[in-house]
Amino acid sequence: MITDSTLSSDAGVTYPDGYLAAAVRCGLKTEGDDLAVIVSDRPATAAGVFTTNQVKASCVLHSREIARAGSARAIVCNAGNANACNGARGDRDTKRMAECAAQALGVAPDRVLVASTGVIGHPLPMERVEPAIARAASAVRRGPEIDQAVVRAIMTTDTRPKLLAAEFRSDAWPGPLRIGAVCKGSGMIAPNMATMLCFLTTDAQVEPALLQQALTSAVRRTFNRVTVDSDTSTNDMCLALANGAGPVRIEARGPAADDLAEALRIVCERLARQIARDGEGATKLVEVEVRGAACEQDADRIARTIAESPLVKTALFGNDPNWGRIVAAAGRAGVPFDPETVRVELCGIEVFRNGAGVEFDAQAARDALQREETSVVVDLGAGGGAAKYWTCDFSYDYVRINADYHT
Repeated sequence: MITDSTLSSDAGVTYPDGYLAAAVRCGLKTEGDDLAVIVSDRPATAAGVFTTNQVKASCVLHSREIARAGSARAIVCNAGNANACNGARGDRDTKRMAECAAQALGVAPDRVLVASTGVIGHPLPMERVEPAIARAASAVRRGPEIDQAVVRAIMTTDTRPKLLAAEFRSDAWPGPLRIGAVCKGSGMIAPNMATMLCFLTTDAQVEPALLQQALTSAVRRTFNRVTVDSDTSTNDMCLALANGAGPVRIEARGPAADDLAEALRIVCERLARQIARDGEGATKLVEVEVRGAACEQDADRIARTIAESPLVKTALFGNDPNWGRIVAAAGRAGVPFDPETVRVELCGIEVFRNGAGVEFDAQAARDALQREETSVVVDLGAGGGAAKYWTCDFSYDYVRINADYHT
């Protein structure tokens, strides 16, 4: 098991040894840097988890094949243009992004992962993208200021950067394991996956199948339990590189691999919570926990239904302890349960028990709901299944942001 951990939001993908990065402007966003390159100074194991949307951007198809092969050296990412639904031209432009990065970094094109995020259906202006990739590749270095620049370069409607540097220790490892991460996501967020990008780096040496297994497990319990507006995008992905620059070697299933999966889960959960907190127009982070279900799948379905309910989310925006909306959402999730065994808490205040509301201090509940982090707990009293989802409230600004997004 993990015996010690240190997490910091001051650094990101270049925190583990052997990684360099850079960010530059190529003019896809209205201001600021909008293209980033991340590179390992040695061959790295690669893994990825991708959107399940039937409409997939070309970068998803490209990077999925590289992740399946299990090896990569670099990631190139642009923001401000999704390069999605652009047909054969979009495919060519994704391939060209990989080729440009490979040439500038001195690596093979089939070792370059590509990510794009932004507006769907607009061709990439490659006359700007290609020279920007070359400039970024020539400027790669490491340090917290570079990590900050990279995460800002991949942001779209995000209002704050999301990055993390973590060091873990385990009795199953001969030394510390470092993980660095940058992430973006704010709107069009729903499980499997959301409009989010996450790039993870680690200095461990990990067999490809084990890295993929650990990443998939971590994403299932974190990024795939974030929902802002129940929309799943065309471009989202979570990529991981493991370059072996540190002392940890993970070559077989067992405690060492289990602890890697747990370390990745901890990092991804911290970032997933940041995505929900930064939901478009959000005023608060909401953690929805369902306990006492017959199984985890039932708990997951009910938690997601509550977290995605517009009526629940608008009530939370208004600081209204309207437990009826929560109970109704749970009841329409398609999971049989007995209302007579259910308990509901809002921010630790019991509001419903055994099929009926209970007396509670409504003003205290309203005050609690004004906090930046709030909670909804539903205990079904039927078993040991449990699941958590992270979401946010629906505010007036959510409509304003998305009404104006394309123009």
